[in-house]
Amino acid sequence: MSKLVPAILAAGALASCLVAVPAAAAPPPAEFTPDPISWGACGSDGLARAGAECGFLDVPLDYRDPAGAKISLAVSRVRHTSADYQGVMLVNPGGPGGSGLGLSAIGRAVPKDAGASYDWIGFDPRGVGASRPALSCDPEHFAYRRPAYVPSTPDLERTWLQRSRDYAAACEKNGPLLGHLHTTDVAQDLDSLRKALGAEQINYYGFSYGTYLGQVYASLYPQRVRRMVLDSNVDPRKVFYQANLDQDVAFDRNIKIYFDWIARHDDVYHLGTTGKAVEDLWYAQQRELTQAPAGGVIGPAEWTDIFLQAGYYQSTWTDLAEAFAGWVHRRDWQTLKTRYDKTNSPGDDNGFAVYNAVQCTDAPWPRNWTTWKVDNWITHAKAPFETWGNAWYNAPCRTWPVPAGKPADVDGRGVAGALLIGEELDAATPFAGNLEVRRRFPRSSLIAEPGGTTHAGSLSGNACVDERIADYLSTGALPPRRRGDGPDAVCEPLPEPVPEGASGARADRRGFGQPGELRDALRAAVRH
Repeated sequence: MSKLVPAILAAGALASCLVAVPAAAAPPPAEFTPDPISWGACGSDGLARAGAECGFLDVPLDYRDPAGAKISLAVSRVRHTSADYQGVMLVNPGGPGGSGLGLSAIGRAVPKDAGASYDWIGFDPRGVGASRPALSCDPEHFAYRRPAYVPSTPDLERTWLQRSRDYAAACEKNGPLLGHLHTTDVAQDLDSLRKALGAEQINYYGFSYGTYLGQVYASLYPQRVRRMVLDSNVDPRKVFYQANLDQDVAFDRNIKIYFDWIARHDDVYHLGTTGKAVEDLWYAQQRELTQAPAGGVIGPAEWTDIFLQAGYYQSTWTDLAEAFAGWVHRRDWQTLKTRYDKTNSPGDDNGFAVYNAVQCTDAPWPRNWTTWKVDNWITHAKAPFETWGNAWYNAPCRTWPVPAGKPADVDGRGVAGALLIGEELDAATPFAGNLEVRRRFPRSSLIAEPGGTTHAGSLSGNACVDERIADYLSTGALPPRRRGDGPDAVCEPLPEPVPEGASGARADRRGFGQPGELRDALRAAVRH
């Protein structure tokens, strides 16, 4: 999903500060029939290697006016190679704002050749990436040497409030598109894509926020869902202010788990022999960067953003520890900059712009700054790692120029079945969300990975998980539904990585069996 943030919020306090808003878009009252997609060569080398074909799908800007203005969605397709054809599989990597155009190649990562029975469909949602028009508000919002996140002085607080207001105001230049980026709009695009592909039903694979998109689509069009895999489920009760608050405590827990891991490998990194010592060193470096940014570019805000990835993916742990050690021992700022550039993309705010445009309008946000301030200071007191960075990431929603709608009513009772997946210490989409979706989709089954901290990590080399996915995609067979409110199957998470040079151990960088381009696309999309 997003850099979201944890909750100490009283429901009454939140309700008292919400503004009256119109309802979000409903399924179209008039039928829209899209033109067929004209397929051709793909510009991406990765898609070309996968044998993909690419094209554009024109859809209504506003489904209440299907004959009106159109926008174009970038779409890719990797055709099935098996005689046992099972239909189209639409894939969304999350965000919101993540580019999914390259994910038509993900079928290669399904074990037992189970992906070969599907036409895998990647697409950039409306406003994203290669779709036309693409949203942008202020491309330099993530430029280097931004102010420190924690508003420890009135000047810092005023600075961030102004930055957030300015970003929201800059988004107005996108015109009518800004008002048509609800998740319900994107769900209607999925159904237009279904029609354009000539399919009676779709199969769907969603990661992170992509699970919420799948939940909403299944609620609007239950009879159009054949099979659905939802990895790392967004809690539909908490879109999105509360969900963001809930993340902060979880990320603080996960960064401590990471610091403990670094301490266990002090023979490699020499950053401290206890997790507390590593944590103290990390914060000490952050304070130093406030006065003298690394290489003149990496300040305290960038430092937090770099290491946030450790709270998402164990597969980043070794690279991030090397960057940490490289800075402490050799003042290697170039590696820090490289890590920052990979996750924040200075000069390109498309993902951030769409993230805001969806989340700020899907559901109401508090308009009263006092509510934000109290909630985030309370949370910061126990979870300082990410709380204020996450608050400022979402702060444009406080003054967003488009009114918010009501959250979609997620109801999966009409869906024949779905496979849900979640690691129990996932910080971005806490495990309670998986349990709530399981309740709302009574014919679904949930695979849990106790102790796992990775977010959206299916098809990454965990045979216990991935082979169940393959079985489901091949035959529709789900793990038997158990009584009660827990998971229906349990898999051990992948082992923690072992760094090169660790005493008594061979280097082990397992954790992502996906092709590199797919792994990078998912990381970029689900970062927020």
